[in-house]
Amino acid sequence: MSALAREVGGDDTAGRLVRPFTLTGGRTRPSRTDFTLITTVTAVDPRPERVPRPQPEQVRILRRCARPIAVAELAAHLDLPVSVVAIMLCDLLEAGLITVHPPHPVTPRSPDLDLLQKVRDGLGRL
Repeated sequence: MSALAREVGGDDTAGRLVRPFTLTGGRTRPSRTDFTLITTVTAVDPRPERVPRPQPEQVRILRRCARPIAVAELAAHLDLPVSVVAIMLCDLLEAGLITVHPPHPVTPRSPDLDLLQKVRDGLGRL
């Protein structure tokens, strides 16, 4: 059991409740709205000059972002809440360390009326 977990309440679950708060500096909302669950992010290579040294968790994010990765997948790999990852991604974006690729919009197309009729008929037989 870690010292932080013992100090907070005795189990690892209690320690994990403190950790995201410390990773975000107490912030509870991202400073930007660029990040959805399916937004992909990629680390900038090479890293820009004159950028402050990233924190250890930010380094983990940058390693995972060597190839494009969705925000939800990144959060799952890091075992962190999506909201925490989004806040940290905002910091990395503002530092110029990542690029953001929004999801492609889905263009609406007319429904296949024949298929819809078959579905309706099938449901009617149930």
